[in-house]
Amino acid sequence: MQMDERDRMILRLLQRDGRISNAELAEKVNLSASACLRRVRLLEEAGLIDRYTMLLNPARIGKSGNAFVNISIARQTREALETFEKEIQSVPEVVECYLLAGQSDYLVHVVYSNTADYERIHSEVLTQLPGVERVQTIITLREVKRTTELPV
Repeated sequence: MQMDERDRMILRLLQRDGRISNAELAEKVNLSASACLRRVRLLEEAGLIDRYTMLLNPARIGKSGNAFVNISIARQTREALETFEKEIQSVPEVVECYLLAGQSDYLVHVVYSNTADYERIHSEVLTQLPGVERVQTIITLREVKRTTELPV
């Protein structure tokens, strides 16, 4: 899809507020409501808009801790990686997981409520996942920047 600056504006505004009304969005990008809705639908159909969601305040729901965990798998066979990836999907405290090129195989973002909660996740969940050989944890001290907005 060929995007113009107006499409980019629509994407930036929707990233900031997915609940913005079409009328308000249209006004901000200088389009009629129907033309704006057509553009949004085209952006959705082209796959540029993946989904709409809402974000929770982690501290307000008792999950103010963040850990970034490097996980190494004993064998890097396709089967071992697929098994690990399937199992990590079911861990609710894992909010992100990335396959890496480098010293470890995966980078996992874990949210937790306190150190005892993280210790439980570490010893009862992460180290028990299939194929896990080594787990190295980085605990964050405070959040400096957090955004879901991608530059467009």
